[in-house]
Amino acid sequence: MPLGCRRCSVIGFGDNAAMTAFAPLAAAALVIASVCTLGAQAAPTPAAITVTSPAFKHGQPLPVDYTADGKNISPPLMWTGAPVGTKELVLIHEDPSAPTPQPFVHWVVYKIPATAKGLPENISADPAVAMPAALTGAVQGISGFRRAGYRGPAPPKPGKVHHYHFIVYALDAPLDVQPGLNKKQLLAAMKGHIIGQGEIVGTYERQPPQ
Repeated sequence: MPLGCRRCSVIGFGDNAAMTAFAPLAAAALVIASVCTLGAQAAPTPAAITVTSPAFKHGQPLPVDYTADGKNISPPLMWTGAPVGTKELVLIHEDPSAPTPQPFVHWVVYKIPATAKGLPENISADPAVAMPAALTGAVQGISGFRRAGYRGPAPPKPGKVHHYHFIVYALDAPLDVQPGLNKKQLLAAMKGHIIGQGEIVGTYERQPPQ
C-alpha cells in the first residue's frame, strides 16, 4: 500500500465505512459555512449622506457661540442624500479627542422625521419647549453631561485642538423607543437599520487664560 494510503487508514479515512460516517459531518460544515457567508454579506454599506453647516466648514473651527465659552447654542446643520426608504434620522454629536475611554457625547437627537433637511440653530434643551414644526416627534437624548439637549465644546485643557463630529444616520424603520436614551442605548436600537450615514467635523481649541 502506498504511504499516503497508510496514513489515511491510520486516521480513519482509508475505509469506506469511515468515509460514509464522515460525510454527514462534512455536509453540515458546508451548510454552516454557507449561512455564515450569507450573513456576512447581508449588511450593505450605508449610503453617503452629505452634512453641511452655514456656520462653519468641514474641518474648520466652530464659532465660539456654539461652545461653552460663548452662547452655548446648537449650530445649524443641513444634509442631503438620505437614501430612498429612509423612515427616520438620527444625529449624534461627539468628541473623540476627549480624554475619555469613548468619544464624549455632546448631543443626541433621534426620531427626526425623514422629511427633515437639517436642524435649525439654537434648538432649546428644555423639554417643555416644542421642537420646530419640521422636527415634530424628534427627541433629544441624554448626552455625556447626563442631561438632554445640546452642550457645546468645553475642552478640559487649553492648547489642544478637539474635533467635534456631527454624525447623521438614516434608518430604514422608525425606532420603537422611549425618550431619554443615551448614545449606547440608541446605537443598540439602531443596529441593523442604518442605511445612510454622513458627518461634518468642526474643531475647537480653548485658549489659555490671559
